[in-house]
Amino acid sequence: MDRSWMFTNRTTDAFEIGVNDFLREAIAHAGVGNRIYCPCLKCGNKALYNVHEVKGHIFYNGFDTNYQRWIWHGESSSSSTVKNFGVTTVRVPPLVQEADDDDDIFDMMQDVEEEFVDRPDQFEKLLSDAEKPLYDGCPNNYTKLYAIVRLYNLKAANGWSDKSFSDLLVAISDMLPQPNELYTSMYQVKKTMSSLGMGYEKIHACRNDCVLYRKEYKDLECCPVCGVSRWKLEKNKDTNKKSVPAKVIWYIPPIPRFRRLFRNNTHAKNLTWLATGRIKDGMLRHPADAPQWKTIDILYPEFGKDSRNLRLGLAADGMNPHSNQSTSYSTWPVILVNYNLPPHLCMKRKFVMLTMLISGPKQPGNDIDVFLAPLVEDLKLLWEEGVECFDGYRNETFNLRATLLWTINDFPAYGNLSGYSVKGYKACPICGNDTCSERLKHGKKICYMGHRRFLPQAHQFRKQRKNFNGRPEHEKASQPLTGVQILESVSDLHVGFGKGKGNIYVDGTWKKKSIFFDLPYWKDLYVRHNLDVMHIEKNVCESLIGTLLNMPGKTKDGEKTRLDMAEMGIRESLKPITESGKRTFLPPACYVLSRSEKRQFCSTLSEIKAPMVYSSNIKSIVQMKDLRLINLKSHDCHTLMQQLLQVAIRGLLPKQVRAVIVRLCYFFNAICCKVIDPIKIEELQEEVVVTLCLLEKYFPPAFFDVMLHLVVHLPREIKLCGPVWLRWMYPIERYMKILKGYVRNRSRPEGCIIECYVAEEAVEFCSEYLESAQTIGIPKSLESRQNVRMGFKVTPVEYKMLCEAHFYVLQNTPEVDCYRLQHLSYLRALHSVKGKGERWL
Repeated sequence: MDRSWMFTNRTTDAFEIGVNDFLREAIAHAGVGNRIYCPCLKCGNKALYNVHEVKGHIFYNGFDTNYQRWIWHGESSSSSTVKNFGVTTVRVPPLVQEADDDDDIFDMMQDVEEEFVDRPDQFEKLLSDAEKPLYDGCPNNYTKLYAIVRLYNLKAANGWSDKSFSDLLVAISDMLPQPNELYTSMYQVKKTMSSLGMGYEKIHACRNDCVLYRKEYKDLECCPVCGVSRWKLEKNKDTNKKSVPAKVIWYIPPIPRFRRLFRNNTHAKNLTWLATGRIKDGMLRHPADAPQWKTIDILYPEFGKDSRNLRLGLAADGMNPHSNQSTSYSTWPVILVNYNLPPHLCMKRKFVMLTMLISGPKQPGNDIDVFLAPLVEDLKLLWEEGVECFDGYRNETFNLRATLLWTINDFPAYGNLSGYSVKGYKACPICGNDTCSERLKHGKKICYMGHRRFLPQAHQFRKQRKNFNGRPEHEKASQPLTGVQILESVSDLHVGFGKGKGNIYVDGTWKKKSIFFDLPYWKDLYVRHNLDVMHIEKNVCESLIGTLLNMPGKTKDGEKTRLDMAEMGIRESLKPITESGKRTFLPPACYVLSRSEKRQFCSTLSEIKAPMVYSSNIKSIVQMKDLRLINLKSHDCHTLMQQLLQVAIRGLLPKQVRAVIVRLCYFFNAICCKVIDPIKIEELQEEVVVTLCLLEKYFPPAFFDVMLHLVVHLPREIKLCGPVWLRWMYPIERYMKILKGYVRNRSRPEGCIIECYVAEEAVEFCSEYLESAQTIGIPKSLESRQNVRMGFKVTPVEYKMLCEAHFYVLQNTPEVDCYRLQHLSYLRALHSVKGKGERWL
């Protein structure tokens, strides 16, 4: 059929005749109800209408000229290719649609059609695989592509190794009737699945992190900054391997992935959850309830009026892909988090988007801006212009835009991304130049005390001298700098990136102008980089446990600490005592447990029985021989600070010290809630300031490192940005553990990670169209598990019988005997005047 009419004016007779011929051919292959897919520019074969509606759409919106293979309208499969009006058109056989209605491979191929415009051969092969049965006589729904997707889904969901999967393919192929179409190697399966993935870009980089070889540097052989060759040196030679770059970053563009996300009906609906399903009761449940989110809507109303515009978070941190602590290797993944999704989905593995992988072995440090340039350019495009995107839920095309709300990272990465120096006397990025710090002469460390300045002016602690540093406190807490003020202070900084000869170092608290200031809205945000509660809680817990148990290498107490306290005039009674010039004796301090108390503390923790999903085996981290805790992980510290530490110190330590530790634990428990009352945030701010001041009264100055000081700023960030659990590193750290599991070749860890990620992304996409496939990135809830019998059948009983059974258990339980005897003594004393006998009692 002649297709030249597609490119003519819609008012011509040729266009009308061509449309009528097209519709006549399409009606002959129409489905139930004579409804066909509409090929107009707006619908793009995404919706079914009757013939008259399709004709109206074509004349009103125009015919999609990119739709030259009419596979959705019964294109003939007699020939492989035909040429029309200078455009090569690939003719492919229609999909077999007798498959199971729940496993709609047809819809999947329709959704990915536009992604194969530049790869028609691959699309033709996928269509062939989607139609071809596994063997002669095989049911129609078990096609070659279905089998590949289903088996690879099982591999990804259960973490099978490549070798075991290849062996399984060989075994299944041998069991099936011969000949059959099933692949017998992991390489063939991964190649097919990668074609359904979104792809990635390999960008060469200078080995000294000076530049990326892109744009104007694309064809250079040497770095324009340091002059180092772009290529690796051959082993034991001075010549270069021109085919092997010295350093590579893998960039996975996020825009095509956003488009694919919106094409899915379910995902597109979830992405507008904020406008339809969010609870609006004044509580902080989601970042959308916080001022930072609302500020974007107020300052940029055109952006805020469409609920489909994306709000993103960026997470970056280093990891060792070899999972070997003795190996010094740091790979940096850069991850995007989508906050348009409901809270139970936005941090899940399926929706956490890997956008970049910076290769090792050294961390990028302050030069990370060089590598983030491609991502920031895409984010800038999404903000200023937007991209055309099809909404599968509303069945319409719209202009998609996006904004970056903040970054999620640990404290060292905070300095790398923000450009602020997080070391030294001014290490606090919120206090800035007003950070209260002091160098300890003997301990040779910097302590960050002076939290009384955050108290109200009339507070009694401000006037106390002896309990603190011997001086009253008259200073006020400084206000954090705004984004505009920071931009003004760093706009004149001229920094040369790289670790070679051409780099330029800058002294001061600000080391560079962050690349994120290239985003026009970045200066308007209240909080641009989050303080990570996970790492802060972990560091505070380790310092507290180490000091209480006086663990070598972990404690903040010691001879040097006591000398510093004496030098500062703080609790001079704890000054070290030298006996006969031989041995130094440290007087017992209120914050250190005695040996018997240590044994009781460790014994309590080791005997705790917690639910399986609550924490790890606490007994495994307790060493009763040395009376210390070992191998504390982040989640172990979290459970200790939330509940267990308060139980373990019960009856130990002086009352006032125990009380302040419980107050600190209560604070961490309160800020980790999923729903927070904004009114109580001010109370939490006052509470944590008083708690830190009480810690200054009882604990040594060395205890107050910068991580403990950052605790005072956490309520402010909750007030401005929303709940902590959507902005901390726990889900990011778990995801990096998954990325480590992708490494198969230890000499090429980054390549393994990227290839496995793209293949898993493809199988996750395909699984959405298969009813029987298991979702990889979203774990099944316990309630939805089928065929799992949990617990026993409960038989209802009368209340009288329940009371009798309860009384019987209490009367025959040895643990209750002491309380029963105590109650009898109380009754004897109470009724002794009335002459009641033992029998009556």
